[in-house]
Amino acid sequence: MAKAIPKKGSRGRISSRKSIRKIPKGVIHIQASFNNTIVTVTDVRGRVVSWSSAGTCGFQGTRRGTPFAAQTAAANAIRAVVDQGMQRAEVMIKGPGLGRDAALRAIRRSGILLTFVRDVTPMPHNGCRPPKKKTCVEIKIEDISIARETREQEKQEK
Repeated sequence: MAKAIPKKGSRGRISSRKSIRKIPKGVIHIQASFNNTIVTVTDVRGRVVSWSSAGTCGFQGTRRGTPFAAQTAAANAIRAVVDQGMQRAEVMIKGPGLGRDAALRAIRRSGILLTFVRDVTPMPHNGCRPPKKKTCVEIKIEDISIARETREQEKQEK
């Protein structure tokens, strides 16, 4: 049986790559779409510490877009970070989904002090040009009603 070749510079010791570090302050990003809610917790420099979504919490289909699913996702993402010592956080909310408020309520309940809550939903300043309108034959309602009346009169004459 072949032995595993140690990596260069490892000197035979095995340690986990993920080091547990103390994070006193961080940023919580909530992306709430109509179909899913994704909660990402980063440190101040922007490195991801923990994340969760309604899909990873076990919700499937249309249930992923519900407020309860967003609440569960936020609680799961924050549970790991509170263990690492996070006390303060900034919250950035993006998207129009139903999970915005529920996720924020779950964060408030976790005991983390929120320095500010900011809505970073992208808003177009009259961005893309809309597609050209389809040309279709306009039929007036008056013409349809007159055509019905004439058909009914023809039936009565027969």
